[in-house]
Amino acid sequence: MLAFIDFEASSLSKRSYPIEVAWVFEDGRSEAHLIRPAPAWDDWDDAAEAIHGIARAELEQQGQDHAAVARRMVAELSGHDLLASAPSWDGKWLSALLRAAKLPRHSLRLRDSDDAHRERAHAILSQALSGNALASAVAEVLEQSEPRGKDEPPAHRALADAQEEHARWLAIGRLARKRLA
Repeated sequence: MLAFIDFEASSLSKRSYPIEVAWVFEDGRSEAHLIRPAPAWDDWDDAAEAIHGIARAELEQQGQDHAAVARRMVAELSGHDLLASAPSWDGKWLSALLRAAKLPRHSLRLRDSDDAHRERAHAILSQALSGNALASAVAEVLEQSEPRGKDEPPAHRALADAQEEHARWLAIGRLARKRLA
């Protein structure tokens, strides 16, 4: 099953770490977790906090133990197709979380949600189209499914951003089927 996953982080530096994670399965089930920083995690960027709105003090008081979140992720997400809109960043934070919990860093792997979106449009549209017509229709469906304008930023909260990717995947299915009708 597909699962759309998103992280928020302490910063965008090399020493950044995950502070929030959420995922949404293709059937709509979801989870979100604030992550209490591991003892060695001390990187913090006030500019990043201004974007996501999560204070370090909030993480220390309300966040779940980083190792517990990592174990929960492995238990719930193993064997599923994990998709992220920024797989290099989200993969970095996933790896940091797994390593800090002393779990194999490749226990879970992410791939780009754009690939899944393209695959969905192609699978539906290829039932009636081929060649240039198929390529053009896929591109149009992907463009029409964009959830917000180019200058409009994402919510920068893990659950909202994962839900947005899931909603786009659903919209692609509707738009592609509508083109075939």
